[in-house]
Amino acid sequence: MAAFTVADVKSLREKTGAGMMDAKKALEEAGGDIEAAVDALRAKGLATAQKKSSRTAAEGLVGVAVEGTKGVAVEVNSETDFVAKNDKFQDFVRNTTKVALGQSGDDIEALKGAAYPGGGTVGDKLTDNIATIGENQQVRRMKTVAVSQGTVVPYVHNAAADGLGKIGVLVALESAASADVLEPLGKQLAMHIAAAFPQALDADGLDADVIERERKIAAEKAAESGKPENVQEKMVEGAVKKFAKENALLSQVFVMDNKTPIAEVVAQAGKEAGSEIVLKDYVRFQLGEGIEKKEEDFAAEVAAAVAG
Repeated sequence: MAAFTVADVKSLREKTGAGMMDAKKALEEAGGDIEAAVDALRAKGLATAQKKSSRTAAEGLVGVAVEGTKGVAVEVNSETDFVAKNDKFQDFVRNTTKVALGQSGDDIEALKGAAYPGGGTVGDKLTDNIATIGENQQVRRMKTVAVSQGTVVPYVHNAAADGLGKIGVLVALESAASADVLEPLGKQLAMHIAAAFPQALDADGLDADVIERERKIAAEKAAESGKPENVQEKMVEGAVKKFAKENALLSQVFVMDNKTPIAEVVAQAGKEAGSEIVLKDYVRFQLGEGIEKKEEDFAAEVAAAVAG
């Protein structure tokens, strides 16, 4: 019996851009493990769309809010986009995000236990919404950023309403420079972050498991080259260094000019303002990121039913 399904092959092709037979063979060799198959295809140079795995895989909204020098992003999921357009659901996300601004950390359970405007807790209101709307919902995650002086700039991509959308970004700029300097800079950086999908602020912040995974993929590619071992080692280190550079925010090339590293963009802005500017932190929440979403194939279901 096959260790994978036609749907798995379809999913792998969507994630990698690989051909049907290449995807099927990769799954066979990986025993049905989709992530292992992705790595195998990338190692063979057959994966052309590695970042497609970050596509939205669940519905709902991301809310962002800023107060003073503190900002927070909160993701609340629903089963369908129809509910995400519901005024009651949008009010819940908006109010929950505001409540999150008053929290001292990023603990979701603590947020659910916090007082909700009008009475009860965030968790109580969530339960009430599920019962009233008739669809499962969850407060999935939150992240807070703050600066001692400067500003936190919010940005929402694909906005559904003010402060609510599919991608929510916060940029924390530490500086004594004026708001009329920091806010336009923060908006441009936020738009870059929404488009470029950095995985960490700098190379040191990248997940060690992710780096190790990239190292293994690079090692497989290098081994297939047939070059001497010392050359292979340099190839691996070069590939890992390139990955870190392309996925750490400060070393990414600014999408606005496609040539200047973000660290230099910030440094130049500080120089022109006459006051150092530090990109202290950021948040990028993409709705449904990392959530497996089951796709219903009604035609296949009907065919199966007819076949008995």
